[in-house]
Amino acid sequence: MSQEKVDRYKQEKANRKKIMRKQKVMSVVRKSVLTLVALALVAWLGYSAYDMYESGRERAVSEVNYDAVTNYVESLTEEAAEE
Repeated sequence: MSQEKVDRYKQEKANRKKIMRKQKVMSVVRKSVLTLVALALVAWLGYSAYDMYESGRERAVSEVNYDAVTNYVESLTEEAAEE
């Protein structure tokens, strides 16, 4: 082995703990990011499926009778016209 290779090996051996720690941290970061992306994808798919289900259901329609309000407003306008 040339002296350059020997020096590089010694330096690598001296910094092996730092290198291993850096690799472990990067592995954890990579796994965390992939987990977040997977969770976001599952949440989006769930929301989309729920939205599709809700859009297909019939909605309850209620009818409001405004006759009393209309009569009241008409009586007010008649009283104002009489004065």
